[in-house]
Formats: sequence, structure tokens, C-alpha cells
Amino acid sequence: MNPYVSRGLWWVGAVSSVLIALVSYRYFVPAIPVPPNLSANAMAHPWLWVHAGLGATSLLLGPWQFMPRVRARWPRVHGWIGRIYVFSAIVGGIAGLLLASGTTAGPIARAGFGLLAIVSVGIAANGLRLAMVGRYAEHREWMFRSFALIFGAVLLRVYLPLAQAMGLDFMTAYRAISWLAWVPNLIVAELYLRYASFRRPIPRPA
Repeated sequence: MNPYVSRGLWWVGAVSSVLIALVSYRYFVPAIPVPPNLSANAMAHPWLWVHAGLGATSLLLGPWQFMPRVRARWPRVHGWIGRIYVFSAIVGGIAGLLLASGTTAGPIARAGFGLLAIVSVGIAANGLRLAMVGRYAEHREWMFRSFALIFGAVLLRVYLPLAQAMGLDFMTAYRAISWLAWVPNLIVAELYLRYASFRRPIPRPA
């Protein structure tokens, strides 16, 4: 991929992640009410705040972990940010699974968001495991997959107003977006990783 295109995409992803993360922290402002469709969730208290807070933290920290300069110059900073990211992704994912079980949007949305939570937790945990045993190249690939799933929080907030602008029924769109917000992300991430692996030069024996 052209380095300018790659850098531009990174900046778009980073800026949108930071903006959505900051907006998500609004749940901790007492003066701002929780939307009725979320407060109606049977598991909203306290898991909505756990999920929103830790999910926002994952979004806020994730993009900077993919900067090679940060990894090279400040490896300890990279490591500690990574620990906070993984903790946020795993605990926030568990909270997301509990929220999915209490959704009022029906079984399709429950399955979509529930499976997203399970896959997010599993991928983040595997990325942590690989880092702990020193398999850093594989670790980076799994964390790329992890953030592709976390980035679903951004796309969710893009697709919902887009669906409303198109005049689609909110609940029908919401159920579809419970899958569309993350399944294509994971497919694109996998294709990118396979492409990068194909382009990587094969080391020759000495």
C-alpha cells in the first residue's frame, strides 16, 4: 500500500476513534441522560458504564500502539499502554456480553453483539498471550484484529445515522448493524494481514 494512503487511513482511524471515545465518556456526566433504548437494557446497571468506559479507553489507546516509532523509542510506554488496552478490551468485552444478553432488540442483535464480545475477548487474550511468550510478530497481527473489532464502535455510530438518513426502520437497521459493525472489519483485517504477509520478503539462509 502507498505509504501516504496508509498514513492517511491511520489518521482517519485515529481521529475518529479518539472523537468517539471522548463522546462515549458522556455516560459519566450526570447531567446527560442515558438514551431510553439503552436504559431499558436489563443489564444496563452497572454494565453499561463498565462497557462504555473501558470500550472508550480501548478506542483512545489502540491507534497509538500501531506506531513503530513509539514501539522503538518507548518500549515500556508501549507495553504499559498495551496492558491497559488489553484489560479494557477484555473486561469491556465481558460487560458487552452481559449487555447483549439484556438487549431489547431481539435475538439477532443479541447474537450479533454477543458474538462480537466473545470474539473480542478471545482475540485480545490471545494477543496478550503471544506478547508474554515473546512472539511479537504474531502478537502485532492479533492486536490488529483486536482493534479492527474495537473500531466497530466507530462504525456503529456511522451506520446508525446513515440508516436513519436513508429512511430505514431503526430497529431493523440496528439488528443488521449489530453484525455489519464488526464482521466486515474482521474480514478486511484478515485480508490486509494476508496481503502484508505475501508482500513480506522471505528471509534467505545465510
